[in-house]
Amino acid sequence: MTDVLTWLAGGFDAAQQWLFEAAMQPLMFALGLGNLLEDGYAATGWLLVGVLELAIMLAVIAPLERWRPVEPVHDRAAVRTDMAYSLIHRLGLFRVALFFTVQPLWDELFGALRVQGWHGLQLDALWPGVTDRPIVSLLLYLLVFDFVDYCIHRAQHRFGWWWRLHSLHHSQRQMTLWSDSRNHLLDDLLRSIIIVLVAQAIGVAPGQFVAIVALTQLSENLHHANLRTGFGRLGDRLWVSPRFHRRHHAIGIGEPAQGPRRDVFGGCNFGVLLPWWDMLLGTADFARRYDPTGVRDQVEPGRDGRVRDYGRGLWQQQWLGLRRLFGAG
Repeated sequence: MTDVLTWLAGGFDAAQQWLFEAAMQPLMFALGLGNLLEDGYAATGWLLVGVLELAIMLAVIAPLERWRPVEPVHDRAAVRTDMAYSLIHRLGLFRVALFFTVQPLWDELFGALRVQGWHGLQLDALWPGVTDRPIVSLLLYLLVFDFVDYCIHRAQHRFGWWWRLHSLHHSQRQMTLWSDSRNHLLDDLLRSIIIVLVAQAIGVAPGQFVAIVALTQLSENLHHANLRTGFGRLGDRLWVSPRFHRRHHAIGIGEPAQGPRRDVFGGCNFGVLLPWWDMLLGTADFARRYDPTGVRDQVEPGRDGRVRDYGRGLWQQQWLGLRRLFGAG
């Protein structure tokens, strides 16, 4: 396994170096960004990962959807909007925005902490000779990030202000492999802030962080897919399946409770990669069913007698998300 990982890493590094020297570096010099070559090299890696992810999505997950769909897709325009979200994330446009806005703040913060002598926990140094092996440290970091993602997901459904952003993700009535990236950009920003803080705190290596992000995103593409399948009684308890996650997206699941306690949030199947956290914390639902997806207020009139509009295009969805956040829509 270690030899395979080393071979894959070597191949990726060679492809990244070639793409950087052939395209990114000349472009950066032409734009007067020669002082940012190191960051450009890192951005080239993320771009390459995104292109590989898109290739796997189209070559593997898309045929699976056509093979055994849960439902026919009628709203192609909504799916095209989800594809736009996916391209923004996979081709690095969201990360470029973070680089010019949030990254300088992180660099200043962590630089100041290191000056004060704080260098993180370095989880891979917990057990020398064991946890510092590449495959072991990768699995250890994967467990940590997946638990953090579970906690973030619970918070997105627990806090009313955060749900008003996250509900955009749940508003897709035609779930497909592209639906994972359908998020409000503020929702994505909050999650990214937390993940970066955790990554710095536990000392994850940049290469391993990229691998964890790529694995997580591809798995999320699969379990958002319009795919009528689970992984079996045992498999569903080892890895999140499309059936397990679709239950999380069922109309009314995880939304504000009705009645006098409207501040109470429920929900199930918050796991991102592993269903273990749901099983340990009592939020797992392994029901063998495929319910319609969406948000209750899309299909049931509210107190004002109207259903909520979550928007059709990307920018309209972002604007309406801000209106919901501030109580204006």
